[in-house]
Amino acid sequence: MTLALWHVGDPGNVGTLLRAADAFGAGIALSEGCADPTGPKAVRASMGSLFRVPLSAFDDPAGERIALVPEGGTPLPELNPSGEVVLVLGAEREGLPPEVFERCEERASIPQPGGAESLNVAMAGAIALYELARGKEA
Repeated sequence: MTLALWHVGDPGNVGTLLRAADAFGAGIALSEGCADPTGPKAVRASMGSLFRVPLSAFDDPAGERIALVPEGGTPLPELNPSGEVVLVLGAEREGLPPEVFERCEERASIPQPGGAESLNVAMAGAIALYELARGKEA
């Protein structure tokens, strides 16, 4: 699995996603416009995971590209991807632009029965990694 981050500018979120990727054996692909994963805040948030997680450019990872969207996608627990998965996450305010959506085979959403409009990008990425890792074990 790989998390492909599009313009995630907060270094704390990038570091937290590195830590989540490390926990679930995933890689991280970064677009231009992402926070520097080697910056002090990202390194702190990664808790050393920066040195274990494979990093690549946004377009490099091969696999089924699944855009994680706040609503309207296939519920994440219902996904049944085969082979390598590239979860595409966008910046919190702007989300993913149309040209990135066009390169994704599917859209998925995390079911949220509560009242929140959406989740923080780092939290959403961690939940998605957990759910897909859990699905592979079943």
